[in-house]
Amino acid sequence: MRNRVTAWAAAVVLVIIVATLVPTPGLEQLRDWAAHLGPWFPVAFFTAYAVVTVTPVPRSTFTYSAAVLFTPAVAIPCSLVATGVAATLAFVGIRRLGHERTAALRADPRVASIDARLRRRGWLSVGSLRLVPAVPFSVVNYAAPLTSIPYPQFLLATLIGSAPGTVAAVLLGHSLTEGDGVAALWATGGFAAVGLVGMVLDAKLPVRPVR
Repeated sequence: MRNRVTAWAAAVVLVIIVATLVPTPGLEQLRDWAAHLGPWFPVAFFTAYAVVTVTPVPRSTFTYSAAVLFTPAVAIPCSLVATGVAATLAFVGIRRLGHERTAALRADPRVASIDARLRRRGWLSVGSLRLVPAVPFSVVNYAAPLTSIPYPQFLLATLIGSAPGTVAAVLLGHSLTEGDGVAALWATGGFAAVGLVGMVLDAKLPVRPVR
């Protein structure tokens, strides 16, 4: 058992190291690829968005790139679809690999109460965390499947919680190319504040016991 846990932890560390060392392409390189791929570039870009952000590579890197490379009508929905796919891939992979291995930890009464809260009302916790830009996208993807939060709650909360920040980021990136991004900056700060309020409410509101 200890060997399996060690191997799994080593694999996670390896993924983090690779994701940190491998450089992400810059805008100029992306524009070159767009020129070569032509109409297939959006498909390639958002496929890379979905796959690469399963690793600890910041999702904002792709979101802001999408804002510059595409119109908001393309960048916003495609970024949210890629976000949902990346979150799903991470959730399914970690749950299959690590959920059973953390069963003993969840049996601790202190952890069990938190786990029960996430199982019953995990959508509020995940949705609030998604609203706060400072909380890494990958960290929530890796931590949530180790709890008992149902996948439908996780995915729905991810999409709804990520939508405001994604819209603000795309509009910010798009508006900065035209010299004005003040409104989007204020919106980003406002959404983060809403997320913090949601986390406070989640901590304060009682969870009804399962009958």
